[in-house]
Amino acid sequence: MPLWTEWWVWMSGALILATLEVLIPGYIFLGFAIGAAMMGLLILFGISASGFALTLVIFSVLSLISYLVMRKYFALKTGQVKIWETDVND
Repeated sequence: MPLWTEWWVWMSGALILATLEVLIPGYIFLGFAIGAAMMGLLILFGISASGFALTLVIFSVLSLISYLVMRKYFALKTGQVKIWETDVND
């Protein structure tokens, strides 16, 4: 059985990507980590693609959806500007 069909490989990848997100913040790797975790859960529950290319497409779509949801959830409101009232040295 190929390695990319194992659920734990996707979960390990998600853990590595989430660790990268902690080290290099910016919500870039977090979308891929969530996509990999969802792909691992799909495979764990028996829903898997028939080929490697289709598996990568599903992972890409899941990552894109999670990135867009995070962008909507964590983004500043339109026209909103972050204003600092105090200085860190005060």
